[in-house]
Amino acid sequence: MPTETAALVGATGGAGSTRLSVEVAATLSRDDRDVAVFDAAFATQGLAHYVDDRVEPDVTTLVTDEDTALDDALVEIDTPQSGRVAVCPARAAFAALARAKTAGAAERFGDVIDAAAETFDHVLVDAPPVSTNPAVAAVTDVNNVGVVIPASHRGVDSLQRLRGRLADVGTDADLVVSNRGRDPVGEADIAVPESEVVRAENAPACADPDHEFGPAVADVAEELFEVMLHLDFPEESMLSDVL
Repeated sequence: MPTETAALVGATGGAGSTRLSVEVAATLSRDDRDVAVFDAAFATQGLAHYVDDRVEPDVTTLVTDEDTALDDALVEIDTPQSGRVAVCPARAAFAALARAKTAGAAERFGDVIDAAAETFDHVLVDAPPVSTNPAVAAVTDVNNVGVVIPASHRGVDSLQRLRGRLADVGTDADLVVSNRGRDPVGEADIAVPESEVVRAENAPACADPDHEFGPAVADVAEELFEVMLHLDFPEESMLSDVL
């Protein structure tokens, strides 16, 4: 059985878990799969950058107001693929963020993830380093946890700290992804390079994948959700070998 729910957790700020979450979702949609992406990084609200329209209600409203319907908080990303990608960003004022970080709101976050799994083929949560209630909910209420590290010694150091935090809340990392290159000591299971695709602002590059970045993101999707994707990718240009 494929995995329904997973989280991509940034081991440190700037690791790139938000963009990678969107790229994984876009890749899964190329295989005719419907994917929902939730933002658990309430402070940075990075997922909202992928939405042009007004975000209301957002994920913080969804986890604090039981009368808010899941469908009302989901915004579809326009991709040319056959599958559906819907995101649930955070975009709220400080007071709303504070309410959404309580233990009760985190418990409802878990219920929201379960509810989305009944409608979508896969649910992915973009989570920050585990230090808040929403982040704890993100890593404990999903089937699999992937950790995203920057391709540096700093990334490897932050990975060790995050592994300790995951152990403290009763879970661990099922996958480690080195983002924007290979980590210097080979701790990561998969290395995702920079994309060569020139894309529109905040549009997923995997909607029009290249020969290196696209397959690497597909590897992340397959390992994280335990699926086999049937996708084609461009071959490397012979000209690049000459140049």
